[in-house]
Amino acid sequence: MFTGLVECEGVVTRAERIGNSMRLEVYAPEFGRDMAIGDSVAVDGVCLTIVKFIRGAFLTDVSGETLERTTLGSLVQGAKVNLERALRLSDRLGGHIVTGHVDGIGKVELRQPAGGYTVYQFGAPPAVMEYVVEKGSIAVDGISLTVARVGERGFTAAVIPQTEQVTTLKDKPIGAPVNLEADVLGKYVKRFVDAYVSPSDAAAPPKRGLADLLRELAEGR
Repeated sequence: MFTGLVECEGVVTRAERIGNSMRLEVYAPEFGRDMAIGDSVAVDGVCLTIVKFIRGAFLTDVSGETLERTTLGSLVQGAKVNLERALRLSDRLGGHIVTGHVDGIGKVELRQPAGGYTVYQFGAPPAVMEYVVEKGSIAVDGISLTVARVGERGFTAAVIPQTEQVTTLKDKPIGAPVNLEADVLGKYVKRFVDAYVSPSDAAAPPKRGLADLLRELAEGR
């Protein structure tokens, strides 16, 4: 479990394909000195397990399914990644609950300075947008962001300078792919709502999306 508050950037020193999986080595000498083999770490928002330490770097194994569902499959030597250690129960939950299980791949569509912060627009697949609500939370490459506006095919978020400084967002070109994880609480709400709204009932009104239901609750309807 993570919070989406990225601690630092790491540098990929090895991305070796082994069959349909990958051995990933990330150099980050000042990161996670209290970590041990078997600990979880979020790499660009993807939960991985540390299998070895070597010369200021840690090694993880990435499964074929994870490579298919995330941007990790495109990592090359020299690439920068966002890093976060797993949450301890004694920590403050400064961001939101992030599991490290990516829901889909989106892309950076716009970066626009706006006073003291930067507005980012991200494209996102329908499977992710179903859970995106205005003022809600979403993890982008492991970064906890607050959704400012919701569109049909994506969303915007305002990013403060501190977040840009310690993450890879500032280096992403327009069109770059990003890992997206929707708020896990929204997924559970949808699951429970679907259990009570039967799609087989012809007399029932059309099913509404989770975003519609949450919006109506917020408006007191």
